[in-house]
Amino acid sequence: MDPVTLETDRLLLRAFTPADVDAVYEACQDEDIQFYTPVPVPYRRADAEKLVGEELPAQWSEGKDYTLGAFRKDTGALVGSYCLTLISRGVWELGYWAVKDQRGRGYSVEAARALCDWGWATLDVHRIEWWAMAGNTRSRAVAEKLGFTVEGTLRNRSIANDGKPHDWWVGGLLRP
Repeated sequence: MDPVTLETDRLLLRAFTPADVDAVYEACQDEDIQFYTPVPVPYRRADAEKLVGEELPAQWSEGKDYTLGAFRKDTGALVGSYCLTLISRGVWELGYWAVKDQRGRGYSVEAARALCDWGWATLDVHRIEWWAMAGNTRSRAVAEKLGFTVEGTLRNRSIANDGKPHDWWVGGLLRP
């Protein structure tokens, strides 16, 4: 599938381009993004170049991972990265990170809702899952505002960038 462009009242969601490498690199210097998401640590400019130039375009063409950058319409500033990743037949995972200085304004809920709505309309999906490391209360708040039901905590589910296993929350959103 070719990348799509989605629009909300305040945001433009589109595929990342080489012009976005610096913004992705800067965003991923944030300690929270490095702790709560699986980005390389330390995050180098070369990591952003590879992500934007190679990995994300390949994922779109493979049809297993659809990532869009969300950008403010008024300033063009990067708000965050939002993706739907195929888990199993009919089940996709919603993932996201938000730029530190763009948090707390409702942009993540707006962007994630637009992506989920696109997923319901376009993909063979009956369930969207959300996963977050326990303690990532901002991610959980976004998921709950989107209507996800937090279904449980998985003990020591995954090893984070600190090299230690951590508990994870899991939630689900069923086809409306």
